[in-house]
Amino acid sequence: MPVTIQIPTALRVFTDRKSEVQAKGAIIAEAIADFAASYPDIKQHLYDEGGTLRSFINIYLGDTNIKNLGGLDTPLKDGDILMLVPAIAGGSNP
Repeated sequence: MPVTIQIPTALRVFTDRKSEVQAKGAIIAEAIADFAASYPDIKQHLYDEGGTLRSFINIYLGDTNIKNLGGLDTPLKDGDILMLVPAIAGGSNP
C-alpha cells in the first residue's frame, strides 16, 4: 500500500532534499522500514543499534500521534500520510 511520508527539514539531507517520499507497508512499522531501505543513510537516525525506533522520533498518522493509536502496528491504507517529527531539545538556562 503506498503511503506518503512527510520529512522534516532536518532530515531532508538524507532524502535528497525531498519533503515527501512514498513508502509501502500494511502497517506503520513496514512503511518506515521501507522508507529506511530506500534511504539507508537515514536508518541510523531512526533506529537504535537494536533495530528499535528511537524514542525521540514521533510519528503522526494524519493529525494523530501513533502512540494514541496502535503504535507501529497501526494499519495503513492507500493514500495515508505519515509525518515524522523528531523531538527537539535544547535552549538555554537563564
